[in-house]
Amino acid sequence: MGRRKVPFVNNEYYHIYNRGNSKQKIFLDKEDYKHFVKLLFVCNSNKKFKFRDNIIFQKIDAFDFERGEQLVSIGSWVLMPNHFHLYLTVNLHMSDMWRNKNKNGISEFLRKLLTAYTKYFNAKYCRAGTLYEGPFKSVHIENDNQARYLFSYIHLNPLKLINKNWKEEGFKNKREALDFLKNYRYSSYVDFKGVERKETKILNLEDFPKYFNNIQDFDNDIMNWLKYKDK
Repeated sequence: MGRRKVPFVNNEYYHIYNRGNSKQKIFLDKEDYKHFVKLLFVCNSNKKFKFRDNIIFQKIDAFDFERGEQLVSIGSWVLMPNHFHLYLTVNLHMSDMWRNKNKNGISEFLRKLLTAYTKYFNAKYCRAGTLYEGPFKSVHIENDNQARYLFSYIHLNPLKLINKNWKEEGFKNKREALDFLKNYRYSSYVDFKGVERKETKILNLEDFPKYFNNIQDFDNDIMNWLKYKDK
């Protein structure tokens, strides 16, 4: 992936994103979304991993995979037809043995995640070559305002699927927008709304600010954005 201009450091938060090469779709059906979601969980591990060997051949549910030490802590995520967004930080509980290998948890996690999904996608659709538009992008989160904006931005992303101009036009029916978000399965919004599902295991909220665990603050931030853009 090459050396990054701004290195990842402990106790800091990052917005990670990438999209398909030439803006092409990277999720073509429900199974593609589901596979990437499973990889978000199983690739967050210091173990060597192959989906076919460790999950399929072992006949286990991906969310029952014993990951060992996790590389990163994930605070929120969303998948869109041709891109994805992650909000994460280096796992602060990683052992010194891993740190002494001079590897960075974020870079290692993204390497495993993107490589595994590219292999899956290329095999399924009989293609070869790169899937993404270059190396993944990262933005360092520098303050609470930026953090809360990103938290809302990630979870509001799916609204583009029902109104690509919603930021400019707003929603006349906010309930329609909120219902759509709650029924969109490829986002951590569902988990923050208290829906019980295995995918909740992807999140590691103990390593994020307390408002990540406050549903009232979460709802207020979401509603403030919808109100701000309303006419």
